[in-house]
Amino acid sequence: MLALKNLGLGGIVCNVDFKDYLVSETNWATLVKAIEVCREVGLVVWLYDEKGYPSCAAGGLVLKTNPDFEALELTYDPSRAEPFALRPAYEYSHAANNVHAARRYPNIMDDAAVRCFIAKTHDAYWERLRPHFGATVRAIFTDEPSLMAVNIGQIPEHIRKKVPVVDPLDSNVRPLPSVPWSRDLPQRFRERHGEDILPLRASLFKGDGEADRRVRRQFWALVADLVAERYFSRIQDWCHAHNIAATGHILWEENPLYHVPLEGNSLKNLQRMDIPGLDMLSSWPGAAIHEGWLAASLPASAALLNGGRRVMTEVSDYSQTVGEGRQQASLDEMRAVAAWQAALGVTEFTLYYGYRSREPKDYRAYCDFVGRLNALLRDASLGPNVLLYYPICDLWAEYLPVAGRLTLESQSPRMREIVGSFLRLGRAMVTAQISFVLTDHETLAAAEARDGAIWIKGHRFDAIVLPSGVELPEPAAKTVAGFVAVGGRVVRDESATALKTDRLAQLQPTGRLQPASGQIMLGCFVRERREILLLVNVGDKPYDGLISVKDPRRWWVADPANGRIERANANEAEGIAIHLPARGSIVLVSPPGP
Repeated sequence: MLALKNLGLGGIVCNVDFKDYLVSETNWATLVKAIEVCREVGLVVWLYDEKGYPSCAAGGLVLKTNPDFEALELTYDPSRAEPFALRPAYEYSHAANNVHAARRYPNIMDDAAVRCFIAKTHDAYWERLRPHFGATVRAIFTDEPSLMAVNIGQIPEHIRKKVPVVDPLDSNVRPLPSVPWSRDLPQRFRERHGEDILPLRASLFKGDGEADRRVRRQFWALVADLVAERYFSRIQDWCHAHNIAATGHILWEENPLYHVPLEGNSLKNLQRMDIPGLDMLSSWPGAAIHEGWLAASLPASAALLNGGRRVMTEVSDYSQTVGEGRQQASLDEMRAVAAWQAALGVTEFTLYYGYRSREPKDYRAYCDFVGRLNALLRDASLGPNVLLYYPICDLWAEYLPVAGRLTLESQSPRMREIVGSFLRLGRAMVTAQISFVLTDHETLAAAEARDGAIWIKGHRFDAIVLPSGVELPEPAAKTVAGFVAVGGRVVRDESATALKTDRLAQLQPTGRLQPASGQIMLGCFVRERREILLLVNVGDKPYDGLISVKDPRRWWVADPANGRIERANANEAEGIAIHLPARGSIVLVSPPGP
């Protein structure tokens, strides 16, 4: 353990041994000893809540306790006299297509199943490690729980054939369009909407009328609430009662289409974590401006909307080391990936970089880099003043299950328009150095419009960006109308291909780059009345230019790679001169504000 600390690590994520998982007292004794050693050397501990992943199975003990706890899906087959049928959600799902094991999975909408998982897992850790909770043990990490009732595609064959099959797959099970189900879902639907879901089931699978969309919105809103309340909130409540934090990440953060069938509402679920997180499997820095920005913006936004700050990333070079070439990430790439995530709000770095396969000096240099970033940013507040609307309510209305792998091409033109616009907007703002926070219809409905701004958890937002094709529910629309009435700025993406430059100009970034560059990530923060800007070059070419800020002669510049701090090179007329090598980062710190 001391060797890990000497590499610059602040703690470990660990679990009881997977062999004889949760039932071997010998293994528990070993874990207790390891935690005691962590306490002695000053390493904090996060507990990992599953044997492999996805979380909720307790290594198979949940379904061993009660097979009826298994995840369910309602299928639709119009070729049958009775087209609707319930069956376990296993074949073709993430439970059968992950790199840990093909293993049947519990229903995260089933309150009893989740309580069983907590009893088997969390209570067992508490029983053995009680003196360390809230001291050495700081959090429990949940990993990619989901509803399962969707075909997300098969993992590559060369990987799949190495994955253990705990529960054999039935080749007679046909792929069918499906939605997640729980045994009390019809009752919950009736209580909420005053009508029976069973006669309305066809609308979950087909139909483009307003009545069909209404049923789908109601159904998926209920599913989202059940997942948030019965899984994520249940775990968070347990963690609070035991003086630790709830943390982890969800599945497939990068694609909003999958947020509907996998979790219901990803942003809402992440708000039920004290330290919401993401999974970043690629150490290619350019991923930031492709799918990475959404993966990090979701948990960072969830933390801000909760009034929190801490955000976790599970980061690795998995994509590089399993692909052709199999080359691990360089130190410069690792630092750039850490920096762009920090720019979007990440504070906690859970590393899957193999320390035994790297030079100790490089591993230490990486940890020093992250430490310097957090020395400035972890206690700072996120500074974006722009909201990007997360259109999950519209996606509920449009989502139609398919028998094969779910793709955007399988969905309606309106679904494709909304998802495409949302992703286009996010990328356009990221590459124009415009920082933003995601908000859904529920958070927007609860926000306050005054003084020319939308206020959420004490944060002021001067503009909101709406994707093309969205229809705000009435409570959210009322907030936006009030925002407009007090002079707020609403930008709507009305282009079918790209957000026009003149519309981007309405969202003036904190610091404008000259010349413009789509390879520079910008993070905006505020700490002790000082403005802090983190700039990261995720490209493979150096950047030289200027950034416009107020009172540029009084700014400081810090280099997180070497710890050097000096006065910024600036003049009143031109701004601050910046030089960013490929994969390089700098932090700019302003004088105190009024």
